[in-house]
This record gives sequence, structure tokens and C-alpha cells, in this order.
Amino acid sequence: MRILIYGAGVLGSYLAHALMRGGNDVTMLARGKRIDELKNNGIVIRHYFQLKTTVDKVNVISTLLPEDTYDLIFVVMQYQQSQEVLPIISDNMSKYIVFVGNNPNARSFQDYLNRNSADEKQIAFGFQASGGRRENGRIITVRAGGSMELGVLDGELSWRPLIEKAFKNAKYKLNFNDNIDAWLKSHMIFVLVLAYVTNACNGNLRKLDKKLANQMVKALDEGYMVLETLGYKITPANVANFVRNGRYKFLLYLLLKIYSLTPIPSPEPMTMTNETIALTKAFDDLKRKANIPTPNWDALEVTLL
Repeated sequence: MRILIYGAGVLGSYLAHALMRGGNDVTMLARGKRIDELKNNGIVIRHYFQLKTTVDKVNVISTLLPEDTYDLIFVVMQYQQSQEVLPIISDNMSKYIVFVGNNPNARSFQDYLNRNSADEKQIAFGFQASGGRRENGRIITVRAGGSMELGVLDGELSWRPLIEKAFKNAKYKLNFNDNIDAWLKSHMIFVLVLAYVTNACNGNLRKLDKKLANQMVKALDEGYMVLETLGYKITPANVANFVRNGRYKFLLYLLLKIYSLTPIPSPEPMTMTNETIALTKAFDDLKRKANIPTPNWDALEVTLL
């Protein structure tokens, strides 16, 4: 299949790697120095736990033209960047689009494309469960295999066979979700609180103490209550139950300590991370609508300022 990965960061690079290894004709849209890195060296991924490095030569473009047609387009960018490319996607002739990443306003993305696309598009949303960072032109990832939570906002994913075909021979797991909007909003709670706590630790989660970990648990619960007040079901429920169960507070603390030893956490504070700021603004809108007290969340959010 002819597939475009729109975005060449950590997640986009891993997705392209998986789809290429699955036998697809993959093109990546990249910007800046990443274009030269990909053209000269390919997709270089250091698989942290597997103790190996893979290199995949990939087609690279810097612009998506309206007439460039692909069987599937995966937009794998930060939330605010995905908003910026909506006009480009709406002008393109490709029909099947998957937005991959944090997205608290998936409905607005879909509505924009429905209003502004000359041809009808089929739109899905997903989140890839892989992590890592870019370092000297290569990707360092900690997963042995990729996976994606995936779904549409309305009804069933009628074009599921097309997506399954793309991943048929890839070492990659697809989890089809019938409430992807609630899943993305629920996931955003953990993403934001983890970002605030990381920032409170000056970018180094190894400094996390039990007092801050307990505040993190309380903030997560407040975030979940905001969503529940607005009628969203927290999903997956087992994650929320784990966080809310007081018996597991120490285990969560230990898991964060282990997480701090992996290559995923940024070595710098997250104060100026555009993704975190954009998601914070989106969640602040939800907090105002819910109109319930969130003292622990608010205290952690201040660390972003």
C-alpha cells in the first residue's frame, strides 16, 4: 500500500519503520534538518531493550500537494501542529486519514475537514503507544513492538479492513476502540499531570518524592472527575481504578521511578513545551465547563508558568 506518514518525529519514525517492515510503500513528510537526516541516513532507530539498531531507507517529501494521492495518510504530529496542517489535508485528494497523537478536540478536526474538503474524507483518530526521543539524528525507543489505540468518532470504523491490510505483515498491534474520543481525553489527563510533575522536578523525575507523587494521584483523580462531570466515561477504566485505589500509591511511585531511568523523559524542564501548553489550554476549557474544584491539579499546573 502507498502510505504517507505526515510528521517525522519519534512516533512518526517508528510508525514508518513498522509499516515499511510490513511491506508497504512508505513516504515521510519532514521539515528542517530532519529532511537531510532521513535522505542521507534513513530512519535510524536504536531499540533500547532489544540492544539493536535498525536503518530503513524511506521516501521523503517536504510538501504535500493536493494531487498527491495515498491509500492512507497518518498525521503524526503534536496536537497544535496537527491543527496547523488541517488546511493542507483538506486540500489533498487522499480519502483515508488517521490523526495519531494527543487530541482533546478530535470533533473539531473532523468538522473542519468535513466542511472544507472538496471530496468526502474518512477520518479516524489514534494514539501510538511507543516512547523515546531523538538524539543526533536517530530515534531511541524503548518498545519491543508498536501498538495503536484506534477508532472513529461516530458509528463503526467501516474501513477497518484497509487499516488491517496496511499492518498485516507488520510487528504491530491494533486496538480498535469504540469510544476513542473519551480514550483520548482520559489519556490527556495522565499526559498533563506527568508533564507538570516532571516540570516540578526540574525535568528530572529521579527527584520525585512521595509527597509530590501523592499530589500527582490526587490531581489525576480531579482530572478524571472533570471528565466524568461532563459526561465522559474514563477509559480504560482499569487505569483510573489503579490510580484511584489508595493501596497502589506506592506502586505508582515506584513505576515513575523506573520510568525515570528509561530514555523517554526529556532531560529538560517542560515549561516551554508547546504540546503541553496547548493541551493545558484545552483542558482548562473543560475545567471551566465542569466548574468543580481542582486544587491539586491547579497547584501542579502552576509549575508550567
